[in-house]
Amino acid sequence: MKPHLLDIIRAELRTRLERLAKAATEAHAAATDPGSKAEGKYDTRSLEASYLAAGQARQVDDLAAALHTFEALSLPEFASDAAIDAGALVEVDFQGDTAFFLLVPASGGLVITHAGMEITLLTPASHLYQQLRGRHLGDSPHSPPLTITGVS
Repeated sequence: MKPHLLDIIRAELRTRLERLAKAATEAHAAATDPGSKAEGKYDTRSLEASYLAAGQARQVDDLAAALHTFEALSLPEFASDAAIDAGALVEVDFQGDTAFFLLVPASGGLVITHAGMEITLLTPASHLYQQLRGRHLGDSPHSPPLTITGVS
């Protein structure tokens, strides 16, 4: 299942990268268009457009780096009694609600859907990632209140 999850993640990142690259190109064109030149000392259209273009260019770079990371990534399989670590798909019970998390190196917060499951990507910067890492099936980290019900 994990190779398929990686395919879904890569496809989503490619789609987002294409969309964002197009928006960044349009923002750059707007920033450099002679029509956006300031008409007075308080007209900031050109400056705002250049900030937008710069910010979107950084986002394109970040997304391209994340895609590159996932292109080279393989996710290990975990035995149900193994300690949770990078690459684990973790099922947790949040006070009666089931949630799925995939511990990955990039694109934290991205939510993908597979076989009717919504899976949220967690990165090491996430507090929940840190809470789950090293735990085992059946463990209940104190914060947030959850119980680990599956690891693969």
